[in-house]
Amino acid sequence: MPSYSIGQAAGLLRVSPETVRRWADSGRLPARRASDGTRAVDGPVLAAFAKERAAGQHPVPEAAAATSVRNSFAGIVTAVRVDEVAALVEIQSGPHRIVSVVTRESVERLGIAVGVSVTARVKSTEVYVDVPDGSRVP
Repeated sequence: MPSYSIGQAAGLLRVSPETVRRWADSGRLPARRASDGTRAVDGPVLAAFAKERAAGQHPVPEAAAATSVRNSFAGIVTAVRVDEVAALVEIQSGPHRIVSVVTRESVERLGIAVGVSVTARVKSTEVYVDVPDGSRVP
């Protein structure tokens, strides 16, 4: 089972390490002491926390739509559903939930499971970029 340092958890949750420490200190995010004395968060615990936290977040404000989002999303696997040929993988990347359908073989070969840190890469023949009404140049 994967586990993450406070800094790694902070990166996946898109917050500061100090915020993760406060959550751990208050019991909001269960953490344990690793053998070297540092705090660690188990992958499945972090995945559930990321999913719960994202559910309560508000959508990105319109002002943020002025920039184009990159096509690479680091996150944590929150669910995996596998059938005979394909697998559905859910990833929480900050406030964004990404769902991907991949082969069962890929899930097994890469060791994709709830709590594993992954990067979703998006390739598309069409990319849409939105700009808020107030920032258009005449």
